[in-house]
Order: sequence, then structure tokens, then C-alpha cells
Amino acid sequence: MSSDQKPTPVAAEEAGPRPGRLTAAAALAALEGLALVVGGAWMLVGGLTGHPDDRTSAITGGITLIVLALLPLLAARGLIGRRGWSRGPAVITQIMALPVAYNLLQADSVAIPAGIVLGVVAVTALVLLVNPATTQALGIRGPRSAEK
Repeated sequence: MSSDQKPTPVAAEEAGPRPGRLTAAAALAALEGLALVVGGAWMLVGGLTGHPDDRTSAITGGITLIVLALLPLLAARGLIGRRGWSRGPAVITQIMALPVAYNLLQADSVAIPAGIVLGVVAVTALVLLVNPATTQALGIRGPRSAEK
């Protein structure tokens, strides 16, 4: 092995199997990202082809949801690739999902089941993301190991 191919500690950790918790967290983040893309596309198509009350708001809302989908989708890709930076965007996505779930639960409509599902997914993903096995697999060191 040449000096250019010298394995780094992170690369050596990546050689081991990916923890199931990390894979599950990535899958949940990807699921949220795909849901945002579908919702954004639905709003965008409805704004362009339907008769919304405010066409501009429908189009803007659809584009906004599609752009917002980039955060969890990039985080999911980073989690699958075991990139340490990806945990931050994934956690932020889950924290942003909690107030949305709460608002859906306050509705008197079919949005209540969607709020329940979103809340369960967000809390589950948060638990998976802060799990020590996930943190170790991503190569994130705690404050105590930084002092050493």
C-alpha cells in the first residue's frame, strides 16, 4: 500500500458493518425527504393545473417544500455514507418536524393521523440519531474524548 492509499481511522471504521440504528435513521430521514418532495410536487401541480384560491402561493409553497426536501435527503445520504456532518442536518430535520406534527394533531380533520405518524417518525429518528452506537459509527467524539 502506498502512502497515498494509507487508510484513515474513519476509513477503517467504515470497513466494519453499518449499525442497524444508523441505517434506520437514514431511512427515516429519506422517507421524510421523499414525503416533502411528493407534497411539494402535489402543491406545485395543483397550483399550475388546478384552480387554487391563490395560484402564486400554491406554486411558491410547492417549490419551497421541494427545496426543503434537500435537507433530509442530503442528511440521509450522509448517514448512509457514515459522514459525521450528516447527523446535524438530520437532527435539525427531526426538530423541525415536531411542531409540524403538533399542528397537524390540533386539526379537526384527516390530518390527525398524519400528525401522529410524523411525530412518531421524528421522535424515533431523534432517538436513533443520539444513540451511542450511531454516534460512534459516524466518528463523532464526545466532549470527554476531545479532552484526551
